[in-house]
Amino acid sequence: MRVKHCVAVCALFCFVLLLVVIESAEAQVGLFSKEDMIKYSPLWKGERFPDGRPKVADDILKRIENVAIEEAWAVLQRHGFKHQFEGNWVVTEDNPVLVGRAVTAFYHPLRPDVYDIILDQGKKDGRIGNPNSWIIDTLNKGDVIVVDMYGKVIGGTFLGDNLANAIYVKSGGTGVVINGGARDIEGVVKIPDFPIFNRGWDPSFLTDMMLMGINTPVMIGRAAVMPGDIVLGKREGVIFIPAHLAQEVVETSELVRVRDEFGQGRLRAGVYTPGQIDNKWTDEIEKDFSQWLKAKGGELTDYQREKLLKGRTW
Repeated sequence: MRVKHCVAVCALFCFVLLLVVIESAEAQVGLFSKEDMIKYSPLWKGERFPDGRPKVADDILKRIENVAIEEAWAVLQRHGFKHQFEGNWVVTEDNPVLVGRAVTAFYHPLRPDVYDIILDQGKKDGRIGNPNSWIIDTLNKGDVIVVDMYGKVIGGTFLGDNLANAIYVKSGGTGVVINGGARDIEGVVKIPDFPIFNRGWDPSFLTDMMLMGINTPVMIGRAAVMPGDIVLGKREGVIFIPAHLAQEVVETSELVRVRDEFGQGRLRAGVYTPGQIDNKWTDEIEKDFSQWLKAKGGELTDYQREKLLKGRTW
């Protein structure tokens, strides 16, 4: 009986807390305030959107398209971020490349009493259309909607071809990550270079669910996602890169690629043995690499020289 009582108390507490969030938020659903957004992303020192969400530079977004999932994963692991990847998706493209800044949202199973409050507040705030449209209205160029629908596919279809086209225009053609379903695949796949990662396609409409949060922390499978994280989706799955690590992920990947190019070339030419290249390089190899890089018109960035090579293990 004591266990059942504790479970009931915890459930009541969670529900009361949920109602408090709804009532105290600035809009119709749970929202991080600007202060919250800054508070929970303290390691980000760069530009932010007006709502406080980290705004990683467009240049970094473009360069991160060439980063391998494994390269990003290794950097995040090194910094203790061990819950940032989720795989096993249904994807609209054979070789997807999805990159952008996360705009997060999450749904709960429908409760009519709570849902009425959400819809009423939405009207007062001038929201138009269904709640899934409200998420789209928040998008900026380069944003990626990351929505947790707790894996529901039947009756959990976040978008069809109309909303997909709206997202395509608002985001500048990034893509979408849905821990749930989608519909109208024949129309959606006509949108060029617009990968959608979801859990399955179904002809049903979105039913018996309610939007409970926009730009709050969400859990996508086993991954922890914050608003402003950089979303990188490829064939393996989707990895969510904390904004403050985006530059390190990019520059580590670029450094690894150029060193691999040099090392593999020297191996093919028989200059070094596999044992020499596949371990931490000697000063002689490092000097050879620097001369090779200079000869081809390249150079390391200050960031790579000061922060990456200093702690290298290769």
